Amino acid sequence: MAVELCLLLLLFCGSTISEVQPIYKPPPGTLDFGFVPAKTYDTGAYHEPGAIGILFKIVHAFLYLVQPNTFPQDLIRKLAQQQFGNTQGDYQKAIYYEIGFIVSAALGLLFILLLPLVGLCFCMCRCCDNCGGEMHQRQKKNADCQRSCFATFLFVASLIISVGVLCAYAANQHLTNQVRGAKKLVNSNFKDLKIFLNDTPAQIDYLVNQYNTTKDKALSDLNNVGPVLGTRVQEQLGKEVRPALDAALTMAGAIRETKEALENVSVSVEVLQEGTERLHANLTDVKMHLSNTLNDSACNAAQAASTCNIIRNSLAQLNINANFSGLPGVSLQLARINDVLKIDLSSLVQKGYAAFNDTPDLVVNQTRNILSDIKSVLESIGSNITTFTRALPVQKILADLMVHLTQSEAYVQDYFPLVEQYDFYRWLGCLILCCMLVLILVFYYLGLLCGTCGYDKHASPTTRGCISNTGGNFLMAGVGFSFLFSWVLMIVVVLTFVTGGNVEKLVCEPFEDKNLFKVLDTPYLLNKHWKNYLAGIIFKNPNVNLTFEKVYSDCKENKGIYTSLHLEHLFNINELLNISMYTEDVALKIEHIQINLSKIILLDEIGKENLLNFSSSGIDGIDFSAYLTEINKSVTKVDLLSFANDLEARADQLPKGALENALKGHANNIRMIHNQQVVPLEQAMSTLNQSIRLLKRTSSELMVKVKNVISAVNAAQDLINNNASQVIVQETKKYMDTIIGYFEQYTEWVKESISMEVAACKPIANVIDTAVDIFLCSYIADSVNTFWFGLGGSSMFLIPAIIFAVKLSKYYRRMDTEDVYDDSVEQW
Repeated sequence: MAVELCLLLLLFCGSTISEVQPIYKPPPGTLDFGFVPAKTYDTGAYHEPGAIGILFKIVHAFLYLVQPNTFPQDLIRKLAQQQFGNTQGDYQKAIYYEIGFIVSAALGLLFILLLPLVGLCFCMCRCCDNCGGEMHQRQKKNADCQRSCFATFLFVASLIISVGVLCAYAANQHLTNQVRGAKKLVNSNFKDLKIFLNDTPAQIDYLVNQYNTTKDKALSDLNNVGPVLGTRVQEQLGKEVRPALDAALTMAGAIRETKEALENVSVSVEVLQEGTERLHANLTDVKMHLSNTLNDSACNAAQAASTCNIIRNSLAQLNINANFSGLPGVSLQLARINDVLKIDLSSLVQKGYAAFNDTPDLVVNQTRNILSDIKSVLESIGSNITTFTRALPVQKILADLMVHLTQSEAYVQDYFPLVEQYDFYRWLGCLILCCMLVLILVFYYLGLLCGTCGYDKHASPTTRGCISNTGGNFLMAGVGFSFLFSWVLMIVVVLTFVTGGNVEKLVCEPFEDKNLFKVLDTPYLLNKHWKNYLAGIIFKNPNVNLTFEKVYSDCKENKGIYTSLHLEHLFNINELLNISMYTEDVALKIEHIQINLSKIILLDEIGKENLLNFSSSGIDGIDFSAYLTEINKSVTKVDLLSFANDLEARADQLPKGALENALKGHANNIRMIHNQQVVPLEQAMSTLNQSIRLLKRTSSELMVKVKNVISAVNAAQDLINNNASQVIVQETKKYMDTIIGYFEQYTEWVKESISMEVAACKPIANVIDTAVDIFLCSYIADSVNTFWFGLGGSSMFLIPAIIFAVKLSKYYRRMDTEDVYDDSVEQW
């Protein structure tokens, strides 16, 4: 009962929410909850046997040969349910599974029964001077060969027995060493369990306290409701409002550009009209003077007549080409545009921008009361969580657990000296068994040493030396002790073999491959009324699917104990962290947010009327084709610079004199006219061209453009006045989802932390591993199995050693009689 209570209380420490909360997508800004405080566990539930591990593997291989069958789950289940033997064939299956152990044990028992009996008969036989008891040795030609073979075989058998003794001694000493060092491992497990108990409440407090991170982020967004919600509303409305205002502002700029263009047209036309009149007069004057020069008598000379005629014929080209005097004026349009510009349309549009950009401030002012209610709800959530947490009897439960743990530790510490004392007795007993074999080996080795060193091949059997005779006596002493000790040794081997081998095959191997847990998880096995025994102990509900294998595997992976044991079936503290009831209050508060944006005026009626006046200013009535026709013409019919250059070239063809000089003077005069009058006129024409083309582009469908701008502004204003509520509701919903998303993040983080970090149950798996895998299997079973393996092998090789020792002793001992051959007989 105490164990069950301890387990239940341990499980309680890791309990948390059980329902899966929906994940908000797309997620809001990720919150940083930090890392759950956790200390590192010290216990490493893994045993490395070292060099003796090679012997353990050899023993495991031998046991596989003896028992290669798979783990008998069905037989174990029937045995646990006390149904073994109810079904026909159960005993046959058990015998089939244990046949290797049965045959081996039978051979051992046969050894135990027959060897003392054979020893007794052998002793009686020798007393009757039979079985080698007669102190007489017949001479044989191959005597030396036989003696060497018997000595070699005995030496090899003794070596094999020595290896077995060393294996048994190593296993015996290994077990003692591990028992002595087990105290440190046990203390490490208790230390980890204390850490487990002490850290769990701190971890739970950390999870609860991290609600403040969620609350602070939500309060931050609430305090910045203008930049957050107001900006979102502004961005959604701005998709229509800003293009409309931008179009109106662009139109205001077009009005200013139109005025500048009209002014440029008016000035340029006036400049061109005056300039072309003055240019026409100057060109006429130049033609007159050229004509007078060409009428000079020098042009009648044969060498100049042709050139003068060519120049005379080209004088008609010295005339203006473009006529700007007939172009219509734009003074009326300019006057109307000046009237339009008396109202600063750009300023009116900027007021619309400013009013729209005040949306966040309007949101702040109109949500101040509701936000205070939401903040109160958030504060109440934190207070309720703290109150609920304090109401849980976690500290009392942990204190009780700590008391049980401390008592268990004290109990173990008190019994450790007793365990070490009994282990010393065990070690001493096993050492005595090894010493029995060592004693036999000593006699064999001394017999071999004395017999080999003291043997004189020239001595007859009756005259052998004392050392050789002593060697033979040692060998017979070894034989005698072999008969005395071998059956005792074999009894120990059989008992430890059957026990240790079955522990390895029925406990250690199934534990390693988890077949043992599958047996324990068999429905109605440990309790005929409970389907799942572990669930019945913890939850008093055996129908919950909770298995030993799953719990052990999860704890092995250091998962949280809440996840490992499905504690949602026992402790439902969803009220602590399932904040849906609170988020509903927050959602209702946020949904009640009402924002009125009717005060925002994008463009008043004066601005709209100003746009209409601009569209009716008459710039679309300007005769742009007339302007463009004259603009596309050149100022003069001929390029004056080309004409002057040509005139100067022809003058060079005339004879040197006054005519040549006069013509070159006229050429320079024409160049001066081009630079002083034609070039400025061309610049004025370029300005006029740009202005006319700008006015043409602006006037193209001007009325339609203005109406479109006004329609866009009206649509945006209508959206703000009539449909903004839908946008506000939509953005308020997104804003609410963002706030609630913080709580969903907190819930998901808590769930993940509880699953993987809080009350990580690695110490529980370590305790099981320490008790079964390390203590029972690695320390005890492997050492015991290696001990009987070495001891049994040595005992088996005592039989050939006895035979070879008896045979060999005949060649070392001093005989009472020997075969004697007379010389006459030999000669015959």
